[in-house]
Amino acid sequence: MHFVFMGVAGSGKTTVAEHVAEHLGLPFAEADAFHSRANIDKMAAGVPLTDDDRWPWLRELAAWISAHDALGESTVMACSALKRGYRDVLREGAPGVCFLHMQGPSEVIQARMTARAGHFMPPALLESQMATLQRLGPDEPGREFDVRSGVEDLTAQALEYVGGCMRAADA
Repeated sequence: MHFVFMGVAGSGKTTVAEHVAEHLGLPFAEADAFHSRANIDKMAAGVPLTDDDRWPWLRELAAWISAHDALGESTVMACSALKRGYRDVLREGAPGVCFLHMQGPSEVIQARMTARAGHFMPPALLESQMATLQRLGPDEPGREFDVRSGVEDLTAQALEYVGGCMRAADA
C-alpha cells in the first residue's frame, strides 16, 4: 500500500505524513524535494506552476512509488496532488495508492502559511492552489481529514485509517 497525504500548501500534509511514516517505519518522500530548481524558483517568485511544469515531477514521484512497490515496501508521501489527473499519474506507480486529503478552510491554512518560516511557497499562492484543488472523487481510494484538528489528533486519525487499509489489503 502507498499512502499519499495530499492538499494545498500549509495544510499540514508533510507534518502528519512524517509522523505516520516514522510511527510505522515506512519509507517517506516529500514531493517538494523532487521539484526541479526551475519549479521551486517559479513558486518562490509567486508564480503558480502549470500542468506542463508538473507532469515530469509527477512521473518522477510515480517512479519512486513504483520502485518501492517492486521491493514489496509500503510507502508514505506528502504531495499536493491537487487535481484528479495528477493523482491518476501517481496511481500509475503501483496498485494500492490511497490518498489522505488534509483539507480545511482557507483562512485556517492561510494563517498557518503566514506563521511558518523557511518554506519557498509564499502564502500568496494559496488562492491559486485552492482554485486548482479537486477534491477526491467517490471512486478514488482515500479519505478527507479536517485540518482544524491538531497534529496529534490528525496523526491518530491517519494512523487508524492507514492501519485499516493495510489490514484490509492483507486479508
